[in-house]
Amino acid sequence: MKKFLVIGLIFLLVILLGGILVLRKQKQEKRPEKGGENKEMETQNLGKVLMVVAPQNFRDEEYQKPRQVLEEAGWQIEVASKGINEAVGMFGTKAKIDKDISQLNVDDYSGVVFVGGTGAAVYFEDPNALSLAKTAFEEGKVVGAICIAPSILANVGVLAGKRATAFSSEEENLTAKGAQYTGEPVTVDGKIVTANGPAAAGEFGEKILSLLK
Repeated sequence: MKKFLVIGLIFLLVILLGGILVLRKQKQEKRPEKGGENKEMETQNLGKVLMVVAPQNFRDEEYQKPRQVLEEAGWQIEVASKGINEAVGMFGTKAKIDKDISQLNVDDYSGVVFVGGTGAAVYFEDPNALSLAKTAFEEGKVVGAICIAPSILANVGVLAGKRATAFSSEEENLTAKGAQYTGEPVTVDGKIVTANGPAAAGEFGEKILSLLK
């Protein structure tokens, strides 16, 4: 008789322990992951930023580093160029083109960034690029340009009376168009961010991000 009682008690204990383990597992599954809300906030889409690259010979780092900074912060990047589906950088980076520069609506973006490299000269007198720069500035968007690309802004009058920097080859043009050339790696004046070359690409991206915030 005692033997059956002991067996019965053991059986009940096994059932109770099993039930406790099941309940604990269910609670763990329902419990949100620690920091889950923060992770969701980090990956949320804050809006769109347009990056304009030359069809050929844009500067790879000046495209890659700001894009990485902005995307990691939650901004969606769209890339525009002229007459192609894929742009190629000076060192072989390939950039998928989302929009042709002739078919853009500035209202879709919180910021517009012109990437440098030798190929950016194709936009110095391009009516679509100049219109894009002017409209973005007039509508209060964040406007960025790096390396030789600040001459795009200068050529449409956006830098007149503004502090700005660029690759040294563009100093004369910026000054002639009314800019106060600083020669700094990165210069911010209002919502305009300019930078002098690839070494400043990371800081350039960070400054754009701070203005977007």
